[in-house]
This record gives sequence, C-alpha cells and structure tokens, in this order.
Amino acid sequence: MDASIISALAALTGAAVGGLTSGIANWLNHRSQVRAQWILHETTRRQLLYRDFIDEASKCYIDALQHGEADIASLVGLYAKLSRMRALSSKQVVHQAEAVARKILDTYLEPDKSFVELRQMAIDGSIDLLRGFSDACHDEFEGLQPVHF
Repeated sequence: MDASIISALAALTGAAVGGLTSGIANWLNHRSQVRAQWILHETTRRQLLYRDFIDEASKCYIDALQHGEADIASLVGLYAKLSRMRALSSKQVVHQAEAVARKILDTYLEPDKSFVELRQMAIDGSIDLLRGFSDACHDEFEGLQPVHF
C-alpha cells in the first residue's frame, strides 16, 4: 500500500472516531440533562401533593379530635390526594398515607378530646400522626436524587 493511502485512511479513521466520540459525549450529556429536569419536575410535583395532603390531613385530624361528626368534604379531599399518590408515589408513601387516613377515620369514632388531653398528646408525641408519612416522603425524595458518576 502506498504511504499516502495509509495516511489518508488514518486521518479518516481519526476523524470518524473523534466525531463518534463527540457525538456520544453530546448524547450522554443531553440524556443526563433531561433526566435531571425530569427529576426536578417529579420532585416538585410530589412535594406539592405531599404538602397538600399534610395540610388536609392535619385539618381533618384536629377536626376528628374535637368533633364526632365527620367533615365529609375534607375527607373526600384527603382521599382524592391519596388516590393521586397511588399513581405517583412509592408503595411506602402510599402505605403511610393510608395509615394516616385510617387513623383519622378511627379518631372520629373516639370521644372528643379536651384541651388537657390534646396537651398531653402533644407532650407524649401521640398527636403527630404524620411522622411515618413524612419519613417515607423523605426516603422517597432521597431515592429520586440523580446518580453522579
């Protein structure tokens, strides 16, 4: 083979490898950017849902502690958010949210609590029915973090 042909083939091969390497690097970079954007969007969407669920559950729970009559409209809103979580969230988050909803329903069947009883519940921590749910949400968000190489 002629030396000029070998040089030309080497140059073409180098250009092809360089172009392929650049293309693959570009594709990987774009892919990681799209994944980071998706994670940010998904995290924001879940944060809003969980915030709304916590607000609704808190209102329903305090109502259940003080009244024997259920606030049906609030309970429907709570269960609507729970259903949205079934479509978006991990099984652990859904399980904890279902436990919160069951506890609220059970609380309506209990006698109304006085302020002294509420204070005692606050002291011993039994008033915090959302701790398990909050911990499950925290664990889920940690699992959504992008993996760094």
